[in-house]
Amino acid sequence: MGQQNATLLTEFILTGVSRRPELQLPLFGVFFLIYTLTVMGNLGMIILTKLDSHLHTPMYFFIRHLAFIDLGNSTVICPKMMVNFFVDQNIISFYACATQMACFILFIISELSILSVMAYDRYVAICNPLLYNVIMSQRLCDVLVGITYLYSTFQALLFPVKYFTSTFCGSKVISHFYCDVETELLTILFSAFNLISSLLVVLVSYLLILLAIFRMHSAEGRKKAFSTCGSHLTVVVVFYGSLLFMYVQPKSSHSYETDKLASVFYTLVIPMLNPLIYSLRNKEVNNAFQRVLKN
Repeated sequence: MGQQNATLLTEFILTGVSRRPELQLPLFGVFFLIYTLTVMGNLGMIILTKLDSHLHTPMYFFIRHLAFIDLGNSTVICPKMMVNFFVDQNIISFYACATQMACFILFIISELSILSVMAYDRYVAICNPLLYNVIMSQRLCDVLVGITYLYSTFQALLFPVKYFTSTFCGSKVISHFYCDVETELLTILFSAFNLISSLLVVLVSYLLILLAIFRMHSAEGRKKAFSTCGSHLTVVVVFYGSLLFMYVQPKSSHSYETDKLASVFYTLVIPMLNPLIYSLRNKEVNNAFQRVLKN
């Protein structure tokens, strides 16, 4: 890096979702609604799974942490992004950019990890139902969640420290709606490892679940097994689908606009959808909600 090209930046400019003036107000309305529903849905899920004793099970313990992660991910990005619809230049300070990037990495890696932990939980519930409460003890649940947060915190500190302690060259404009300045090989390798390793855990878990379901003799048993993992499978397909869409695109069709669309989906839309997926057609959640309202 030549010293003559080095610049000490104190701030960045985020280009936002769209630069078209006629779209600013409608987009603000859409994202304000998305964020409001995200906060209400995930906070509601956190409170409900904490208050109702019937939901004090490993599955809802992990759902509560997923709701916390989704709420965090959305809060790190959405409020700052919405400022972009009312200002000519959405400026973010150097340290605020580093903080946002660190928090985004923390929550996105936590989501990958917690979804793979939840897949393992569903595997134990369907393949070892008699030993489920013994295997998925509160101690193991705490350890799994603890490892998830420790691992994601390590990477959340590693990359911002690496990028924000070096001298930036070139433009201070970030063509995105959040601080995303990672383009180096190390980041790509870690991202690929995180995505592939968590996806492998999910795929192996569901392969074993499918084999167990096919061995079941009763149709009622199969139906109950599918309903046990249906919500999680829906969340997994939507989340990993949007990530794979972004990473597996051919270079010829790759653009900032498609990246932004995929990013909007997995950072803002999915955190809104997850509590809906886990509450719709879920008798346990609906019954718990009614019990909390009565009390």
